[in-house]
Amino acid sequence: MIRRVVISSAISHASAIVLFAGGLACLFAPDIVASSLGLSVPANALWVGQLLGAAWLGLGALNWVQRRGILGGAYGRPVVLANLFHYFIGATVVLKSAQQGVAAAWLIVVPFAIFALAYGALLFRGPFDK
Repeated sequence: MIRRVVISSAISHASAIVLFAGGLACLFAPDIVASSLGLSVPANALWVGQLLGAAWLGLGALNWVQRRGILGGAYGRPVVLANLFHYFIGATVVLKSAQQGVAAAWLIVVPFAIFALAYGALLFRGPFDK
């Protein structure tokens, strides 16, 4: 029982840190983030990147607050589902850009895929050993 709680806590910690880092980058430097991903975004549309940064910061805060809670199975299901959907959809959407040769996109795809698998395991296996 203790082992699963520690694993879900580690996943929440790591997810919060990744989301905080990405959220701060998108909030304060959306032009640099966009150009490193090969996007040409007009200056008057950079607010979209800042909005993404705000969403990532919000999800990161949710993970940080729940980092010591029990996640998995029926426990913490809203948090697990929110993260699973975010990471799975994010990985599949950005994967197309990564496959087209945008090297920086792999920096998003790899951790997003890892977190999608981790939250999927928490959702379907639960926090306790069977």
